[in-house]
Amino acid sequence: MSKVDLKDFNFDGVSQAAIADLNELSQEDKDQLLMAGVVTDLSTRSATFLQMDQSSVHCQSKDDNVEIMDIKDALKKYDGLKEYFWTQVDPDKDEYTREAHDNLHGGYFIRVKAGAKIKDPIQSCLMLKSEQVGQNVHNIVIIEEGAEAHIITGCSVAHGTKAGAHLGISEFFVKKNASLTFTMVHNWSDSVAVRPRSAGVVEEGGKFLSNYVLLKPVKDLQMYPSIELNGSDSVARFNSVVVATEGSLLDMGNRVIMNAPNTRCEIIARTISSGGTIINRGHIAAHHVPSKGHLECQGLILGGGRIWAIPELDGTEEGVELSHEASVGKIAQEEIEYLMARGLDEDEATSTIVRGFLNTDIMGLPERLQKEIDKQIEELQSSDAM
Repeated sequence: MSKVDLKDFNFDGVSQAAIADLNELSQEDKDQLLMAGVVTDLSTRSATFLQMDQSSVHCQSKDDNVEIMDIKDALKKYDGLKEYFWTQVDPDKDEYTREAHDNLHGGYFIRVKAGAKIKDPIQSCLMLKSEQVGQNVHNIVIIEEGAEAHIITGCSVAHGTKAGAHLGISEFFVKKNASLTFTMVHNWSDSVAVRPRSAGVVEEGGKFLSNYVLLKPVKDLQMYPSIELNGSDSVARFNSVVVATEGSLLDMGNRVIMNAPNTRCEIIARTISSGGTIINRGHIAAHHVPSKGHLECQGLILGGGRIWAIPELDGTEEGVELSHEASVGKIAQEEIEYLMARGLDEDEATSTIVRGFLNTDIMGLPERLQKEIDKQIEELQSSDAM
């Protein structure tokens, strides 16, 4: 496990001015946001939050059923958020959680009111604007009983920013019969260190669907989101599509703990190393019956690099149904030959297979975000990285 020296970054006094209209951003920063799934045309978003460096610079909701604000404001309004704040993540877990606890810069608070079905996605972005800045954020998401929402959160550097550190705490609360789709797109750079610490709880009949996309270089990322299914008939699914370019170190995975009967979960990770290192972890624990979980780790090594796949299944009751599939390797020659026999040359055949492997259609993303991800995949294939 790699270590980030926090003394290399500036965690104090790096503020940014408020931005009333996101169209005031430079075209370069708009493009960076878009590559992280965040749009400046807010007509297709129900609410928006943007943090730059250590300041919340934009926050607004167009839907009365969506409450969104800086976490510091929420702590004041709701008397410290005692039922939620630091209840899923231990502030003493490691030096990164301690830093985020002791020196809070911001982050978002999102609450979707009971019974509301939010049509347009809620979007948030946590951006590193300055060089060598350290950013500590704490995010709280509450989806109240019977509500449904899709949150798109993008983490990005600004145009031209090369180095920084992002320490992010996220805690999720999906209430009875509620549903949350949480899509996270990372758009970092090759000298950024990233340490998210995320956990959540899903109540009876609740659904938590996580989509994670990382196609851009990042120096060092370590994340292991954990969800507890604490109510009967609750469901969790994690889908990840990840590329590690040369010089990237990714220590990542997902954990689901099924603490109630009639629970189901699925963790699917598709990873490509084109010179970087990936440690792909997955852990499913089942403590009640009936419960069913499936873990799938697929890795391709293209032109060097390393992938560790570490699946774990933990069943403590007779009758639990847990399964896993794990594979690490190269593109099968017979697949290439099959496509070449139908008129493609070898490079075209390889590109077609890689596009299929990185397919994100299963995530059900908004059309504009899907197009941007498809564009990034095309750029990856046309670069030397693949």
